[in-house]
Amino acid sequence: MELADRAIGLLLSVISLSIFTYYTFWVIILPFVETDHFVHKYFLPQEYAILIPVVIGVALVCFLMMFIGYVMLRSKRKNA
Repeated sequence: MELADRAIGLLLSVISLSIFTYYTFWVIILPFVETDHFVHKYFLPQEYAILIPVVIGVALVCFLMMFIGYVMLRSKRKNA
């Protein structure tokens, strides 16, 4: 099982590094590249650079609040 855990960890690290590199290039470097350059076709419009993380953050906060509420209700039933 240790080999499978290492493989999953490596895969998650590679995916995270790829997303970080893509987003960093998209937000920091791409605005300084001319708009008619071919590299622009590989990236979404700049508006999504803010919209996507905000939507993911709101979804994460909603999920965490639902989880905390579920745990609180469950612990309340155990105590009663």
